[in-house]
Amino acid sequence: MKRRQFITLLGGAAAAWPIAARAQERVRRVGVLMNTTPDEPDSQARVAALSEGLQKAGWAVGRNLRIDTRWSSGNRARLRKDAADLVALGPDVIVAGVGPTTLVLQQVSRTVPIVMAQTIDPVGSGFVKSLARPGTNATGFTQFEFTLSAKWLELLREIAPQVARVGILRELEGQAGIAQWAVIGAAASPLGVELSPIDVHADGDTERAVAEFARGPNDGLIVAVSSTATIQRDLLVKLAARHRLPAVYPYRSFVDAGGLMSYGPNLLDGYRRSATYVDRILKGEKPADLPVQAPTKYELVINIKAAKALNLELPPTVLARADEVIE
Repeated sequence: MKRRQFITLLGGAAAAWPIAARAQERVRRVGVLMNTTPDEPDSQARVAALSEGLQKAGWAVGRNLRIDTRWSSGNRARLRKDAADLVALGPDVIVAGVGPTTLVLQQVSRTVPIVMAQTIDPVGSGFVKSLARPGTNATGFTQFEFTLSAKWLELLREIAPQVARVGILRELEGQAGIAQWAVIGAAASPLGVELSPIDVHADGDTERAVAEFARGPNDGLIVAVSSTATIQRDLLVKLAARHRLPAVYPYRSFVDAGGLMSYGPNLLDGYRRSATYVDRILKGEKPADLPVQAPTKYELVINIKAAKALNLELPPTVLARADEVIE
């Protein structure tokens, strides 16, 4: 073979090799388990943030990645079924939404890697052995530290100093509701604020629970972090307005829905960061060795329209600290 022909043949083979390699590239499978409804814009945005993060890491659906998403819509029986269905698909890793998803997934499998995108109390819930070294098939990102709970009460008193009695809407399944109550209770004592628990769960009568609490002009409301609160967001905002309760929420989505004020993490950021752990697990690292990480930023968001409806004059100092003020 002449030298020129050999070089031409070699060049053609080199050019064809990446195409062949791409054609044979292994498709990895990622499951996503959400305990919310598929028609909820915020939940769709979180899944989109995860997908964008994976794309930035070099993963492309249809080429080297497949994503299977299940929406359990707050239904416990359906959540268990969806978890079992996802595990049966043989995924390389599953991304778990809010708290109960991880619990149910670990009941189904202790071997399939799990990345928690918005867990609350992974150690207390038994999902991991420690934050630094999870030691199980799960790792991921917490929504907040429990000390944040005291900040909700401080903010509530700043914007509504007349509040003397505060209802804490909490979910008692797991340790998170109890822990948040304890932190808020410690902060309430020096302020002379009376606390009243409003215990809820996804299948309960939240309307009645809030109505039974709201009976005075000096009442206020703190919505603690829970899957029930996330699922019932619109209802909780409506109830706070109906009973004229100044309320502080854990996420900005409540304020976008008409709520008064929120202070908490950016959940989209948690899903973007989860993509980095999915990427690392797909490349061979183990959840047991990846530390559980806390949020990097908390946001204060205020709704001026909601404040006016309650005849609240927001202090300039609070408005100045806000990351966003919705008119």
